[in-house]
Order: sequence, then structure tokens, then C-alpha cells
Amino acid sequence: MSTAPPTTTPRLPLAGTLRLGRPSDIWFKPACSVVAAVAAPNLVLLALGRLDLAMYTMAGSLCALYGHNRPYPARARTLAWVILGMVGGLAVALTAASLTTDAVVLVTVGALMAAVQKVLCDATRVGPPGNVVLTFISSASLFAPQTLGQVPGHVGLALTAGAWAWLVGMAPGLLRPHGPERRATARALNATAAYADTRRTGTGTGTATGSGDGHDRARATAATAVQAAWQSLLVTGARTDRTRRALEHLVVRAEVALAAPADADPALLRGWARALRGTGRVPRVAGADDDLLGIDAELSVPRRPLWRRLGPLAPFAVRTALGCALAGYASLALGVGRPYWALVTAASLYQANVTLTWSRGVQRVVGNLLGVLVFAAVVPLAHLHPVALVLCCLAFNFGAEALIGRNYWLGSVCVTPMALLVTEFARTQDAGQLITERVVDTLVGALVGFATAVVVTNRRAGDRVGHALTAVEQAREQAARLLAGPQPAPRALETARRALSAALADLRAAADAASGEWWQGALPQERVVLAEQSGHRTLAATVRRQEAHSWDGARTTEDVRP
Repeated sequence: MSTAPPTTTPRLPLAGTLRLGRPSDIWFKPACSVVAAVAAPNLVLLALGRLDLAMYTMAGSLCALYGHNRPYPARARTLAWVILGMVGGLAVALTAASLTTDAVVLVTVGALMAAVQKVLCDATRVGPPGNVVLTFISSASLFAPQTLGQVPGHVGLALTAGAWAWLVGMAPGLLRPHGPERRATARALNATAAYADTRRTGTGTGTATGSGDGHDRARATAATAVQAAWQSLLVTGARTDRTRRALEHLVVRAEVALAAPADADPALLRGWARALRGTGRVPRVAGADDDLLGIDAELSVPRRPLWRRLGPLAPFAVRTALGCALAGYASLALGVGRPYWALVTAASLYQANVTLTWSRGVQRVVGNLLGVLVFAAVVPLAHLHPVALVLCCLAFNFGAEALIGRNYWLGSVCVTPMALLVTEFARTQDAGQLITERVVDTLVGALVGFATAVVVTNRRAGDRVGHALTAVEQAREQAARLLAGPQPAPRALETARRALSAALADLRAAADAASGEWWQGALPQERVVLAEQSGHRTLAATVRRQEAHSWDGARTTEDVRP
């Protein structure tokens, strides 16, 4: 008799959910950028006595939060698309608000827009803060009193503020044109140095494929950092200057240390990382240009079309649309006057799997509940004068971006009072009612949103692991065939090594995502572990063969010198 395959056991972790992490190394950049982007339009409106229009300029100003991890040529494009997406969503929301006041219809429109914003942000990997800010603006705008004739002017205000936000986001490039690439490379070098240290301190099993917890965590962190560095360097296309070429050499050395940590020098890696601070000269790594043979091949591979990247995100689109709609309807049923808060709460929860969604829900609820207490303490000061109101909002904008990197709940403590104060721009409101409605909508949105994530299963998570396993096995076999040859071509060996490295990173990401997804067949954990072990052994062998080839080439060059 056949039996159904076992399913993953539901887990609702609390340990570590509220633990504070280290702040981002660039926490001050988005914090300062959003203050600069929000302050100028708000102060102009304050001088004109039209703070009631601040919600529309905020839509454009908040675009300054995006793209801080991207090189400036790529950041220019990202910010432009984010601004167009923000203004487009605002235009749809305001148009809907001007055509109907039916709350059920408006919640439905907001839920559908939230789903579109979610999948587009995930498919394009736009980065933090992702879809949440877009959904916050479009959902709130659905319930703003509006006439059709006012829509063009309000959209124009958002577009103008968005243009200012674009200038704010691009301005640091005048001083450090390669700042993002340098930071990404430094993170990769530091992460691989930490991984190499686990070999020297005895963490793990002492082999290249050690399975100790500290060893595995360090390897996963280093692999993520190296992949992020490559994305930062390759996102702008072909190399255009010597600085980027030198950074690519350093990332190759980090990648080599990741593949063969026993042969790496952590002190040297950290020294290179320190040298990348500021605007000084990028360290030049001795060695042949064979290091970069695989990069040209990677640059020549066309990117996957957007529609193919959207396909795997279908479960998240359904979760978001259904969860946001049900949260909004539940809020309406309870008689809350601002159902978009429940909608936005639900939209903010959805992460890579159900377990992470649960953790985000806990963080959201804790942060919002503490945030309304902060609002209650600050609102008397904000009511003293419009200048005080603007300054309080700017302070909370800065605090949110400065703290959210340490843990989502900590940033929410500032986001919540800031969002509540924005409603005060048009007119002074009853603080007690605002607090009550916000608490109710937070709880409704979190409960309904999480319940929807549990019900709408993501069976594709397990399929992705299977595909990633196949890719790793094929990439490992290709590299092994080249290693078995007497003298593999350097370009082919480098391309095979990079393909195997990328496949291993994809496998780890797929396994992590699937392990936190509920109601699916048991994952092939043993096969994943074996594939990772054999893959990393092959990577180490490939690196040693390349190092031997580079040494032979250098020695031959010395031999022919006069």
C-alpha cells in the first residue's frame, strides 16, 4: 500500500524573532537621503500654507529610500522606475477614489495593486524597502477625498517630489562614484575571511565541507556576500574603467577563498577590505587576467525575461491579493474608518516562506503597538505648531531608516508614529481614535494576513529545490570532466567554476526558502547536503588547478625575461 509522502512540520519560532542585529554599514545613507528628500517639499508646502498636500509629495519623496546598494548607473535606472511605479500607483488610486466611494470596491482595488507591486518588486529584485512603501502610498490614497479634476495636479506634485528624490539619491556619486561597488566588495572579502577563520578555530569538521553550525552559517553568509558583490559589479554591464576591473579581481579572490578556505589568508582579505574604505586607490591583486575569463562569458548571457521571472511568484501574488482583500474587508466589518492600515499590514508580512512570514508578523505587531505609544507621547508636541509637526515627521523618517536594519520591529516603532502624523497634515484629528483604529487594524491585518499565507500553499518551493539540485549536479559533473583532462582550457575551467558556484548559491537559497514553507512533501535534505559537500569539494579542486596554472604562467614569464 502506498502512503502519502510526509509533510513539513509547522513551526512558529519566537526565539530570535525580536533579537537586535548589527546596524547596516550604510544605515545613515537612506536615513539622510529620505530626510533631505522629504524636508524640501514639506518646507515649501509649509511656507505656502498647504501642508494638506504633503501626502502627495511624500509619495515621490519616499522613493529616495531605494537603490542605495546599487552602483550609480544602475541606481539611476532603478530610481527612475521606482518613481514611475510610485506615481503610476498613485494615479490609479486617486482615479479610483474620484470615481467611487464604495469602501469594498476600494479595498479590492488596493489588494490587487498590492499583489502587482509585490510580484514586480520581487521579480526585479528592487531591494529594500520593496513593495511596502508603494502599497502604503497607493492604499492610503484610495481613501483620500478626491475629484477627477484634482488628480493631474496631485500626481504632478508626486512626480516633482520624485524628481527631487532622484537627485538626492544620485548626489553622493559626485564624491564616491564607485562607493556601492567598493562596499559590496569589502563585505565579500570580510565575509570570506570570517569563513576562513572557522577553519582555523576548529569550527565545523575541519574539512572544506565541514558541517558544523558555525562553519555552515559562515559559508552561507560568505556565499551570499560574494554573489551580492558580483551582482553589484555586473549589473551595469560591460566594464568601463580600471577601478571596476580591480574590484572584480578582489571579488575573484574572495570567491577563491570561499571555495578553498584552508588556503586563504584571512588577514590579507581583511586588509584588502580596509583599503576599500574612502576614495583611496583600490588594491591591485597580482595575477593573470585569467581570473576574469568567466566574467565576459557571464556578461554575454542574456537576462531572463521578466515574464519568466514572474511565473514562480504566482503563489505570492495570490497570497498578497487575497490576504490584503480579506484584511480590508474584516476591518470594514469592524467599523474601522481606515481599512487601508489593515491592508498594508497584511501586505508587509509576506516573505519567502510561511515561517519567515510568521516572524515578520510578530515583528510588525510588536513594533506597531510600541509605535502607537510613542505617537501618544509625541502628538501633543506635534499639535503645538505646523513646524513642530513637520520636524517630528522628519525625525521619525530618520529614526525608521536608522533602526530598521537592526530589526524590523525596531524600525516600525518609528514608522508607526510617522504614518499617524502624516494624517495630521490635512487636519488635526482625535489622537485616541487614531490609536484605537491603528491597533485594531494592525491586529486584524496580521491575523488575517498570516492565516491566508498558511491556507495558500506554495508547492513550487519544493520543485525549486529539485531543479536547483539538478543544476548543481550538472555543473559539478561539467567541472569534474574538465578537471579529469590533462590540461583544461583556462576559460572553460573558470566558466565551469563560476557556474558551479552560482548553482550552489541557488541551491542553498532554495533549500532555505523551502524549509520554512508548510504543507508540502518532505524535502530531500540528505541529497541537498551531499550535493553541497561534493560541489564544494569540486570547487576547491578547481581553484587549486587554477592556482597551479597561474603559478606556472607566472614562472614561465619569469623564465623568458632577459
